[in-house]
Amino acid sequence: MDTPTPDEGVDPVPAALDRTRVPTHVACVMDGNGRWANARGLPRTEGHGAGEVALLDVVNGALEIGVRWLTLYAFSTENWRRPADEVRYLMGFNESLLMRRRDELHQKGVQIRFAGRRDWRVPRRVLRRMDESIELTKRNRTMTMTMAFNYGGRAEIVDAVKALVAEGVSADKVDEKAIRRHLYFPDMPDPDLVIRTSGETRISNFLLWEIAYSELIFPEVLWPDMRRRHLYEAVVEYQQRVRRFGAVHP
Repeated sequence: MDTPTPDEGVDPVPAALDRTRVPTHVACVMDGNGRWANARGLPRTEGHGAGEVALLDVVNGALEIGVRWLTLYAFSTENWRRPADEVRYLMGFNESLLMRRRDELHQKGVQIRFAGRRDWRVPRRVLRRMDESIELTKRNRTMTMTMAFNYGGRAEIVDAVKALVAEGVSADKVDEKAIRRHLYFPDMPDPDLVIRTSGETRISNFLLWEIAYSELIFPEVLWPDMRRRHLYEAVVEYQQRVRRFGAVHP
């Protein structure tokens, strides 16, 4: 799939967006691919393919305004329940996406990481592409893009607890800091802003530990139609909110 052309949504940063208060970490639930395809009488897989243009434009928009961390929900632990042909397509699509885009992302200083379980269900060829992308971009510092792949928020917490048990940590030593140290990426800051497209107002097992105090925004746009202007609009809305973190704002 071609890189988005200027008339496809390379929108200017709006004047209302304060570049001094851009969220450090934005996380996206890329929802609505199937509905986008169904509305056009296309197979669901066509919606996933169309979502690549959205992904690249959002990444470029995030780079433009200085987002340092971007996390994208690519494939959940629950997605294995989808029809087998769709799962096979998604495995192949994610592999080919990495092959097509990793050099471009590398040139832009994007570090690529993957959060999730590396179990027997993920084809070894896909794991190889993931490892190649990690190795290629590991020294990049402009932005860290984490793909949540074979990821579940509950699974991440379970895995953290299992690691604590395996280390023999006593119950009185288990606290929030101990659990955080055993999350998939302890160095990743909690998301400031979570965007779920398609208008669905659910979290769907995404970053359950990390989003305790994230600002949540649910735009109506389906993911294949998502562009950087929608990201900018979400950031402007985020900047209008008051984050108290459980305290009373002065």
